[in-house]
Amino acid sequence: MEKRFLGKTGVELSVIGFGGIVVCDVSPQEASSSVARAIDKGINYFDVAPSYGNAEERLGPALEPFRDQVFLACKTGKRTAEEAKIELNNSLKTLRTDHFDLYQFHGVSSVEQAEQILEPGGALETFMDARDHGLINHIGFSAHSEEAALLLLNSFQFDSMLLPVNRFCWQDGGFGQLACASAQEKGTGILALKSLAKRPCRKGEKKKWNKCWYVPVDTLPEAMASLKFTLSKHVTAAVCPSHAELLWLACDALDALNEDSSMAIDLAEGGEPIFTTQC
Repeated sequence: MEKRFLGKTGVELSVIGFGGIVVCDVSPQEASSSVARAIDKGINYFDVAPSYGNAEERLGPALEPFRDQVFLACKTGKRTAEEAKIELNNSLKTLRTDHFDLYQFHGVSSVEQAEQILEPGGALETFMDARDHGLINHIGFSAHSEEAALLLLNSFQFDSMLLPVNRFCWQDGGFGQLACASAQEKGTGILALKSLAKRPCRKGEKKKWNKCWYVPVDTLPEAMASLKFTLSKHVTAAVCPSHAELLWLACDALDALNEDSSMAIDLAEGGEPIFTTQC
């Protein structure tokens, strides 16, 4: 699988990332099988968080035999130094590792949250101390607000930004351009969320993919078009949606793009942004 450098880190990541929710609520055997299959496909980037149900519990044992071969990213939703320290140590224990290759502020959704992270006593203090002591190698954040992402980028030299980089959000919602431009200018690696998102769920709509809060594309031509768009925006890697079937679809789409990128004809109808710019 193609690999790209993550910003200035010198680390090369597979352009498809394994989202930890893939192993949430599956058996330990299924989790191990999915991880082994992903490794076999060339995926070396794994991303998880304690808020993903029992994903950490499943991913830790499944990933343990391959730990020295992969780049393991984790997150915390805590905004104070003390709370973040507790969650970091719990995640390290649950995932059976002595360090994270990347640790991220999870789902920063407002300027107020970003300011809390950065202020004295904020979670950034724990991140910097953990990096000094070898518990984490790189510091990043994920954001659902472009305004919050820009504040973080302008306040600290982050190694990575995990942001929705999606064709409908970008083209119809105006979401992503400013933050991605800023990250690129600063040498911050760009990691993508929601590449395969198609539209929000309708009220009362029965979900086909129950672990997704939105409706994803789920055909090969649509996945090819979505992935082609995301990877054209200086993105290092795209973390795939919450089901193994969609992860393998993304891998198939990447293989098809490598064979003939002209096949990526956008056949999606009814696509809508799940995020719009707040700037």
